[in-house]
Amino acid sequence: MNKKYNVVGMGNALVDMEFQVSDAFLSANGVEKGLMTLVDEERQNELMKVIDTAEAKKQCGGSAANSIIAVSQFGGSSYYNCKVANDTLGKFFVEDLKASGVDHNLNVEALEEGITGKCLVMVTDDAERTMNTFLGITQEFSTKDINEAIINDAEYLYIEGYLVTSPNGKAAMKQAKKLAEQSGTKVALTFSDPAMVKYFKEGFDEVIGASVDLLFANEEEAMLYTGKDNLQEAREELKKVAKHFVITQGKNGAMIYDGDTFIDIEPYKTEAVDSNGAGDMFAGAFLYGITNGHSYASSGKLASLASSRIVSQFGPRLEWHEAKEVLEKLKPEL
Repeated sequence: MNKKYNVVGMGNALVDMEFQVSDAFLSANGVEKGLMTLVDEERQNELMKVIDTAEAKKQCGGSAANSIIAVSQFGGSSYYNCKVANDTLGKFFVEDLKASGVDHNLNVEALEEGITGKCLVMVTDDAERTMNTFLGITQEFSTKDINEAIINDAEYLYIEGYLVTSPNGKAAMKQAKKLAEQSGTKVALTFSDPAMVKYFKEGFDEVIGASVDLLFANEEEAMLYTGKDNLQEAREELKKVAKHFVITQGKNGAMIYDGDTFIDIEPYKTEAVDSNGAGDMFAGAFLYGITNGHSYASSGKLASLASSRIVSQFGPRLEWHEAKEVLEKLKPEL
């Protein structure tokens, strides 16, 4: 049975605002480097007062949104299930999603009152990205925002790990996974951030249940979740909760478990200027590959090249022509 969408994503809807800052700036303003920190609106406004917001690069985002947009840019069909408010940034989010070729559940005429979430992405000279996120209305995403018919009509449901931080978000993750399983839609989950695994492991256990079809994690997340202090042991433990998985390893490439064997994915050499969005791009490109007739190995190659392009520039997304260039470069191998 042919399904309309390669991938349906669900996750936070945030307007990303990216800035270049110094380590001294982070220290002076009490920002913990290299992590995604949830903050309230007052704290985020404090930071915005001392940052040159005129220089910000603005895009619709959120981890899963970046991945779903990547699926679309490579030529796949994708849909995003999320929540924004009836404000300027909410309307900006809807328009940017539309321009990215992604279908969605948002009706501009019927958006709820509230504040659309935003993420301040602070990038230091060593290409490390530090995020301070005010979730706004996206933290109210719940089971009532899930589009069951759309999940039924997708090859994969892709769930963002950041949703695990709220009871209603976690309930939505569990409900969507259940609906997907009932309709033969495969379930992919990303841990999203080491802090999520560290502080919400029990929540992930609830969401994963017996297993997921595909899990995305980086090295730190894989070891934190399994309680192992080396990757060899961690990957064996992950077999118990995921039928297939990807462990990204930064400049060392990635490791893929295809359900039978481990596949090492070589990195592509690049000059890193901004790590923001590399994992999101890897997941999006990989999901595009496996839902469009490519093997796990060739999908991993595509994801590795695409994410190397992301870290060599500012921002979590490629331009349309850049996505086509990545595909063209790998055409003989895909």
